[in-house]
Amino acid sequence: MAASETSFKQSVILIDNFDSFTFNIAQMVGEVNGKEAIVLDNTVPWREIRKIPHDRIILSPGPGNPQTSKDVGSTMDVLAGSAVPVLGVCLGHQCIAHFHGAAVSRAPEPLHGRIRSITNSGTDLFKGLPRSFNVTRYHSLTVTGDLPQCLECTAMSEDGIIMGLRHRQRPHYGVQFHPESICSQYGREIFVNFLSDACAPSATQASLAGLEVA
Repeated sequence: MAASETSFKQSVILIDNFDSFTFNIAQMVGEVNGKEAIVLDNTVPWREIRKIPHDRIILSPGPGNPQTSKDVGSTMDVLAGSAVPVLGVCLGHQCIAHFHGAAVSRAPEPLHGRIRSITNSGTDLFKGLPRSFNVTRYHSLTVTGDLPQCLECTAMSEDGIIMGLRHRQRPHYGVQFHPESICSQYGREIFVNFLSDACAPSATQASLAGLEVA
C-alpha cells in the first residue's frame, strides 16, 4: 500500500525539543496516519504525558545535547517509562542512544542541509525500502564508537556515521537524518513503517523490558 493511501489513525504523541522541523514531522505523520499528532513541549513531565492515550511516541530533532538535561526535558523519562514504539529523529535518535549507554560526541564534519547516501538493514523502519537511498542531514553531534550490546545499527552513512539504530528488546528506533525533509527519499515510507506492524511492540519485547504493552 502506498504511503498516500495509508490511514492508521494511531494516536501519536510528538515530543517537541523546540525545533523548527517539529511541525514538518507533525504534518507528514498526520498525512500518512490519517490523524493529527499531539505535539507536546519537552517541558511536559512524563507523569502527565502518560495520562494521554497513545499508540506511538516521536522524539523530535532539536538544537540541544542529549547529555544536557535542560535541552531534552522529559525525553529520558519518556524512554524509561513508555512501552509503546518510540521513534527518535536527529536529537531524538541521539537521546535513545545516550539513554541506552552509547556515546554521543561531535561529528567529524557538521552537516546542515546536506544530502548524503545511506545503506540500511531493510528491517523495521526500512522494511520494503531500497537498501541504499539519499537522506538529508542536519547535525553536529553523532552517535560514536561501538554500540552497547542492547543496540543495533540499522543504517550507516557513506562516511561511516551511524544513521539508524534500534534497541534489541524494546521498541525504540532512531534515525540521525531527517525523513520529513523534502530532499530525503522514502521519508513517508519510514513513518508508515513506524506506524505499522513493522515496528509494533511484541509481548516478548515488553516482557524482556519489564513493561506492559499499552
